[in-house]
Amino acid sequence: MQTIETEKYWNALTEVMDPEFPISVVDMGLIYEITKVDQRKLDVKMTYTSTGCGCMQWIENDIKERLLQEEDIAEVEIEVVWSPPWTVNNLTEKGKQKLKTWGVSS
Repeated sequence: MQTIETEKYWNALTEVMDPEFPISVVDMGLIYEITKVDQRKLDVKMTYTSTGCGCMQWIENDIKERLLQEEDIAEVEIEVVWSPPWTVNNLTEKGKQKLKTWGVSS
């Protein structure tokens, strides 16, 4: 869930691309929630398109690396959740359009 307090972190994660498609993890709908725990720490709740995603470690590292570039953040904790499960309905409109451009979706 995006709030005014976390909006800049959501925007930062639009720079983190899914390794399989040229779509950000935000537009893929992988990020469920970003919470600012205290002045220097973020908790990120996210999912993947499948439990067998071979890129989990890379994506999580990319997310942490990007958020740690924010000068007010010193720690990022990622929680991977499987409920609710990811579906194509998680895609943003921008994500859907990019997939159509690549011929992945109709």
